[in-house]
Amino acid sequence: MSSSRLLALVRAEGDEHADVLDAALSAFLDFGIRRTSMSEIARRAGISPATLYRRFAQKAEIVQAVGLREVRRFLDSVDTEVDPEASGEEQVVTLFVAFLGGLRRNKLLARLIATEPESVLPALTVQGAPVLGLGRDYLVGVIERLQRAGLAEEFDPLPLAEMLARVALSLALTPETVLPLRDDAKARDFARRHIAVAYRLT
Repeated sequence: MSSSRLLALVRAEGDEHADVLDAALSAFLDFGIRRTSMSEIARRAGISPATLYRRFAQKAEIVQAVGLREVRRFLDSVDTEVDPEASGEEQVVTLFVAFLGGLRRNKLLARLIATEPESVLPALTVQGAPVLGLGRDYLVGVIERLQRAGLAEEFDPLPLAEMLARVALSLALTPETVLPLRDDAKARDFARRHIAVAYRLT
């Protein structure tokens, strides 16, 4: 699946099986993905295993659905923080800080990296092209929106979007850093000095 199609899928509204996804997320947080059984998900969702298997043929499908919903919630939370009427610099700075805050608050990502890295690291590293492409396409959309609004110069957004997506993925996987990112005020100052300039804002 192309990254643009994946982004469209992530952006799709609605949780047709919200009860199952809520149950699965709860179990993943308690036990991790590997140790969570289909019967445990069914029990938490208040349905029979047979009903669960009619909705999802295998656990991998539930894992993917939970992952897509978590990404959608993450992007929605970031988008909510950004005021499209603000200056270009303010939008970029807010986007950066909202992204960092979203990473810190994501319990599933933190849980898996800390206790079950073998379940998540391959999908974010050597097999991470879809995730990287998803981030790149999202940032291309941000840059193009700034360009349409006359807030950024005209340039090919793909190289910059890829570079920023790779930095974002690195921060997600290795949050320990000497960069002043734990304090929002310092993170905003850092973004203003070092991130916003890359967007070639006008």
